[in-house]
Amino acid sequence: MPTDHRSAQEHADLFRRLSRSSFRSKFKLTRADTAYLETKGLETIKSHAADFIKSRIAPAGPRNDGKQTPMRGHPVFTAQHATATCCRGCIAKWHGIAQGRELSAEEQRYLVSIIMAWIERQRHTSSTSMP
Repeated sequence: MPTDHRSAQEHADLFRRLSRSSFRSKFKLTRADTAYLETKGLETIKSHAADFIKSRIAPAGPRNDGKQTPMRGHPVFTAQHATATCCRGCIAKWHGIAQGRELSAEEQRYLVSIIMAWIERQRHTSSTSMP
């Protein structure tokens, strides 16, 4: 059950909508991402996600908005593109959180929860699809 103000059903609805986007659904964790996850652990990855959201996304006018999240290089970056938490424009469109103001602590926690839920889904999918 999500720990923020959004219900489990709202999360499920979001993931259904994201799966229908050809752009969003093309993102998958690579073997290197999965190895990094296993080495660092989920709590560290969650901490990285919180740091990335706070420093790159949360400000009212993020530096290089729309281009601040690399496409690869860290599992959180991949997850941000897959979950439309990569820039304020995508967040406004997909999550209904307005641009032009700093994100609240609750909104930041929500975005991190979506990122981590996607990572967990990917881990589960990759572990069940391996021979």
